[in-house]
Amino acid sequence: MSRRRIGFGIGGFAPLLLAGCATDAVTTTAAIPSIYLPLANSGAQIDAQTARDMISAYRRGRGEGPLVVDPELQRLAEAEAAAMALADRPSKAQTVKSAVGRLGYASPNANLSAGYHTLAEAFSGWRDSPPHNAVLLDPAATRMGIATAFAPGSKYKVYWALLTAK
Repeated sequence: MSRRRIGFGIGGFAPLLLAGCATDAVTTTAAIPSIYLPLANSGAQIDAQTARDMISAYRRGRGEGPLVVDPELQRLAEAEAAAMALADRPSKAQTVKSAVGRLGYASPNANLSAGYHTLAEAFSGWRDSPPHNAVLLDPAATRMGIATAFAPGSKYKVYWALLTAK
């Protein structure tokens, strides 16, 4: 019995493979939860409501109350993230907390960081760092603002500001 090898060059399958990849890429991107979306690009914005939900669920699991997104804290977080990106370094949390307190907020707190490219990475990093975790679980906190800023030429690329207060 003779065996006949049937060969197909990649050229015959390339359009099918590429078409499948394009379809998968669109489907996959649309199916990615916002906590995993990359924020290291110029049009990216954090989903503050999803961040609030994730942080509030974490707080509830540890006996603390949920947070609400405060419009003014949100604007302050956006301004702080932009300032850090412009300076190409995270700010000092104590300086930012003092400034937020001077604006009339009680029990201000801040997580300021850089280098996390997704909300999931930032949350995990904060949760695993005792001082940052203390901000996430601050029993006095009832309100929050969270923002990122992208700095393409910087060492860290993405700068984060989470502000909490009562």
